[in-house]
Amino acid sequence: MSVERQLKEQFAENLEIVDALLADGSEPDAEYTFEHHFSATNFDRLEKAAVDAFKLGFEVNDAEEMELEDGSIIFCFDAIAQHKLEAPLLDKACEQLILLASKQKVDYDGWGTYFVGDDVEGEEDDEDAEDADDEDDTFH
Repeated sequence: MSVERQLKEQFAENLEIVDALLADGSEPDAEYTFEHHFSATNFDRLEKAAVDAFKLGFEVNDAEEMELEDGSIIFCFDAIAQHKLEAPLLDKACEQLILLASKQKVDYDGWGTYFVGDDVEGEEDDEDAEDADDEDDTFH
């Protein structure tokens, strides 16, 4: 897929997900954590992508090795950003990271975040309840 087509599809998906989260009651003014996913079969390429993502201002977690169902091995990491749940901000980050992935010949596998909403009534009484962050559901 061309970079231009990938960007167009990603921008459309960004808007759909933002609209769905907001329609479900996610807080529009909250700060969200976005995890942008990268993978590659070549560790050196992935490492260069991680360095580039860091230089762009993203927090980068350590690369992990994963075995796929077919037995092949891939390496992956997340580039993490925090900002409001707004499509233009996501579009900018995705464009930077998709171009980075293309340059380094690794795969950009999209992004994920967590739903941020009002406390569920009675949740404070549940000792297993999450903190007030309300990061209940992951969306990709």
